[in-house]
Amino acid sequence: MLKKLMASGAAVAAVSMGLAMTSAATASASTCPSGALCAYLSANYAGDPGTVYGNNDNLLQYNKFNNAVSVSNSGTQCSVRIYSGLGRTGSSVTIPRGYGIGDLTGTAFYKNVASNYWC
Repeated sequence: MLKKLMASGAAVAAVSMGLAMTSAATASASTCPSGALCAYLSANYAGDPGTVYGNNDNLLQYNKFNNAVSVSNSGTQCSVRIYSGLGRTGSSVTIPRGYGIGDLTGTAFYKNVASNYWC
């Protein structure tokens, strides 16, 4: 069973945006390599992920981020902030290390994880 993240400010912000962050420690999310931000074309981290490392100002050039339905943070040191706009603009939410958002439906990030920034 996935654990809900409830104790951090990121969780409070995510809840106010209609996002439910869960531990990404499921069998499907385990396909996300260590150190990566992963995007999936299906809910709950199903399928093969698209992966990126480091900060990115244009993730929409990658199919799985341009069409993301779920995302997970397998970073090794810190949280990652995702944005709905290129160049770290638009709506944003922080995903703590080891957590993800299992369903982006109804959010600014649904099929639109446009950029990211670590820590």
